Amino acid sequence: MSGRAQLMWDEAVTGYDFGPQHPMDPVRLALTRSLVGALGLDREMELVAAKPAGESTLRLVHREDYVAAVKAASADPGSADGSYGLGTLDDPAFAGMHEASALIAGQSVGAAEAVWRGDALHAVNFAGGLHHAMPGGASGFCVYNDASLAIARLLELGADRVAYVDVDVHHGDGVQAAFWEDPRVLTISLHEHPRTLFPQTGWPEETGADHAEGSAVNVALPAGTGDAGWLRAFHAVVPELLADFRPQVLVTQHGADTHFEDPLAHLAVSLDAQRAVQLACHDLAHEHADGRWIALGGGGYAVVDVVPRSWTHLVAIAAGRPVEPTTVIPEAWRQEVFARTRQLAPARMTDGRWPVSWADWELGYDPADRLDQAVLAARRSVFPLRGLLA
Repeated sequence: MSGRAQLMWDEAVTGYDFGPQHPMDPVRLALTRSLVGALGLDREMELVAAKPAGESTLRLVHREDYVAAVKAASADPGSADGSYGLGTLDDPAFAGMHEASALIAGQSVGAAEAVWRGDALHAVNFAGGLHHAMPGGASGFCVYNDASLAIARLLELGADRVAYVDVDVHHGDGVQAAFWEDPRVLTISLHEHPRTLFPQTGWPEETGADHAEGSAVNVALPAGTGDAGWLRAFHAVVPELLADFRPQVLVTQHGADTHFEDPLAHLAVSLDAQRAVQLACHDLAHEHADGRWIALGGGGYAVVDVVPRSWTHLVAIAAGRPVEPTTVIPEAWRQEVFARTRQLAPARMTDGRWPVSWADWELGYDPADRLDQAVLAARRSVFPLRGLLA
């Protein structure tokens, strides 16, 4: 195994564009790639532009009729079939939609192939993480589920145990659905409680099909959860489950929409805490998966202030050159931000909360604390099914 990290990137992924009024602005991808370059991180990695996912690859997860519907809507957006979730407010059809979506999926599948073959130890596709797409429909700004496709390719290549950890503010429902009946895949999602946020799934009682019970894990966090609670929940659930499952590959999704500035959700997490979880995922990959780590992007709608910094930290960690939170952002990048968006860019790579701290779960459970209640609900639902103490 080379040990070298790969950054999956093709400028054409910015063609995944639902239009000027849509919150998923592709400028977030362009600005992330530019910030990675401004800090010299792309010199620490191999840049790879993988080919788009072909139809046979897409059908590892998606139904044939759905792929056909995406292609039809891509060629003629006015003909989009709403029964497949296309042409909706969340997922408006646009010309070239199939091609852009397949290209993003191809980057994640290419990352999976590189890591499994040993061409790279870590691979990052921050354009990916489109975790809401279902086998038969678009959902939540997601057309093809690149995370599920990457996992499906790993299974096709011979993997027996793949762990997926999703820390986007929204439940990783599409990935859970894709592997609901497959005990070879452990899906763990930490997200805002379904009572207060789309997609209204991800309850702790969702634990997998009868013959795969304990393979789906959901930590439903109360609105307003901040750094200490978010990190406490992550460390109270994820490390112990990964130690038990012993994955051959760790796939993680790092939606930046947990941030307190994100306009579409209600958690209060800082960039510093996001970076702490990225570091933890890197370490967990080395502890439990021989270092095999595929890291994806996801949601994130504070497209200037948050997303580029968060995912640049992710790239830096995968490259083996973490960026200090207090690093000053190059002025050239800040000027590019203003030229592209007419917004003022942040000056540093931090929210000023580093180092972040939290109380370990072993220090005790507070029955009056809503965060602790959420963690205990997840542990009680899944841990006994896996032979672990809740």
